[in-house]
Amino acid sequence: MIHIDNEGITDPHVNLAIEEYCIRHLPAGEDYLLFYINAPSIIIGRNQNTLEEIHQAYIDEHGIHVVRRISGGGAVYHDHGNLNFSFLTDFSKDKLNNFKQFATPIIKVLNAMGVSAEMKGRNDIVVGDKKVSGNAQFSSTKRMFNHGTLLLDCDLDQVTKALDVKMTKIKSKGHKSSRARVANIAEFLEAPLSTEAFKEKILASLFPDGAERKTYRLTAKDWNSINALVEEKYRQWDWNYGHSPDFDIQRTRHFAAGIIDFRLKVKRGGAIENVKIYGDFFGQRPVSEIQNALIGVRYDKRAIEGALEGIDLYPYFGEVDRAEFIDLIYGPDEQ
Repeated sequence: MIHIDNEGITDPHVNLAIEEYCIRHLPAGEDYLLFYINAPSIIIGRNQNTLEEIHQAYIDEHGIHVVRRISGGGAVYHDHGNLNFSFLTDFSKDKLNNFKQFATPIIKVLNAMGVSAEMKGRNDIVVGDKKVSGNAQFSSTKRMFNHGTLLLDCDLDQVTKALDVKMTKIKSKGHKSSRARVANIAEFLEAPLSTEAFKEKILASLFPDGAERKTYRLTAKDWNSINALVEEKYRQWDWNYGHSPDFDIQRTRHFAAGIIDFRLKVKRGGAIENVKIYGDFFGQRPVSEIQNALIGVRYDKRAIEGALEGIDLYPYFGEVDRAEFIDLIYGPDEQ
């Protein structure tokens, strides 16, 4: 097994690009192990609707990254107290969905540290009834990886708030995450342990005394391709939000002018395909003009603001606050 050095990078856009690049371009016939630690971020499963998984207003306020990965599974929160591991190997049917095979070395390390970890269900590592690690896979015809999280000393309060969805009445074809009871591995350790020291313990177990620890260091050519992948994919709204499956959303709010009820259909790619506006408001102009102004617009707050810029809302709805109106279409629910 060869350890891939990610050079201590904590940008989730870059780390996920490294992982994808390596599985697609490093030589077959070799097994690799990649570790990375991400700055506060939510990592969305490939087949999920991003908006169903996150509390967008909280994320914006706290500068939390939102990045989609190429593997399936549910949304997870990462920060500097979370160690991510990825085993990259040749594809074989016996490895596909065999999460236990890849988790076993990690469980052995945890057990040696006095943590009573075990595999439970399809893809979780648990201690008692608390989840400390989730796993997911990606495979092509020739290569695959199994990656997972290790909650060492993560800010669990952030986990709860960042993944507490505040947009209701979303009907999607995406795969919604199930929320398990989680805990930090640090709770079960006798002494504090840094994330880097934890990584070294795992490496020491995989490469015991006398075993040669091979390390792959990314070349300038590798980095050129990785950086291109970051800019063309992992930093793009189209991938992180627009890649979500088709979904319908209903948003209703009480204004001084009356109730306004938005029904939107958003297509894969993130564009608003259809809009209907209902309510008991009084207006002079037909709301179909507002509906038409939003069709084809990306379902993103800034894009919606741009589409409605310069349009006087009063003739359509009466007295409504513009910022609150935008929040009705795309924003937190009323508390």
